[in-house]
Amino acid sequence: MPWTRLGSVRVTYWSRIRRKRKKRLIQARLMHLPPRAIVLFEDETDLLLFPPLEATWGKRGQPIPVELSGFNARRVLFGAIAIASGHRVVQVQDRQRAENFCEFLEFLRWCYRGVYLVVVLDEDPSHTAFEALQVADELEIELDFLPKRAPELNGMDQLFRRGKQAVSVNRQYPDIDEHARRFTEWVLGLSSHQARTKAGILSEHFWLRDCLHLR
Repeated sequence: MPWTRLGSVRVTYWSRIRRKRKKRLIQARLMHLPPRAIVLFEDETDLLLFPPLEATWGKRGQPIPVELSGFNARRVLFGAIAIASGHRVVQVQDRQRAENFCEFLEFLRWCYRGVYLVVVLDEDPSHTAFEALQVADELEIELDFLPKRAPELNGMDQLFRRGKQAVSVNRQYPDIDEHARRFTEWVLGLSSHQARTKAGILSEHFWLRDCLHLR
């Protein structure tokens, strides 16, 4: 049977194989890090002036009007969490492009000076752009890319999801910068134990638990 025409079932099967293989490669790499190396999850999330609505009040049996606007102010929150310590770094920017990601990498290097730095992240185009890879190499930051469509493997993604529920959903702020400030305060205001719990790092089934010797 020719391999040039793959059915959806076979594609799904091989994508799972590639996913497991990539996870094993990352796990094997992290088991042989230099002393004092720091491993972080990195991700971004969009913050909007008009919040996502999950619940509201209304009369039973009657439709509820939802007002929309053609303009919605936006900020992008870049964030990283150290897997072993739970230390977090966040930075608010106007957009998510390669140059914005490069700026965040420079901020990470400033925050973690003099240590070997490993960043585990997804394959967003802003992360895989030549400019971003070049800056990471110059800053001596190792980038380990997760399998595609696997947000559950990224602890920072999970932490941002909890933040959206706590800060963003069903809440209207005076302006977008206030929203970004409140979200930043929530992320940084958690204790290390709280942050690692919400990120899924302290779970018994955390996928990097054994290779990083977490207990």
